[in-house]
Amino acid sequence: MALLQTARAYVLGLPLESACSWGLNRAIFIAAAKRGFKGGSGGGVKSQTGGGEGSTKKTSKAAPVYYLGDDMAYKVVKGGVMQFTFGGKVQTKDEFEKRVKARFGDTYQAAWKEALAYVKGFDKETLLSAEGFFKDVYKPRRDELADKWTEASQGSK
Repeated sequence: MALLQTARAYVLGLPLESACSWGLNRAIFIAAAKRGFKGGSGGGVKSQTGGGEGSTKKTSKAAPVYYLGDDMAYKVVKGGVMQFTFGGKVQTKDEFEKRVKARFGDTYQAAWKEALAYVKGFDKETLLSAEGFFKDVYKPRRDELADKWTEASQGSK
């Protein structure tokens, strides 16, 4: 999920460092949603209808939010780089590299190129929709890509 979400954000115009933060943020959010947000400290992320492509809003008494289409995440800007937060923790490019990139080993660049090419094959409307992305992009190939990328990364170690 993290790699495809990163590719989605990058294709939609986020700089790579912000896209890595977005991808990790969404993967963490989806995992928490599957668990029912148990053990969380709040201040998380949710998908909402509203906002526009790459828009930022500040809600009262809450951290600023960023909309990638109809997907929303809380954001911070550190050192001029927009990053996303979940449960009060910022998802950084360094964390992305430790939690996502490292799992691929030497095959990361090939997987990244494949993810980008795959995501670029979808229309902008699909990519801007959280539901459309999940239903049309992620879900149909998640198992195939996960198996392929896992097998390739294990062969490179």
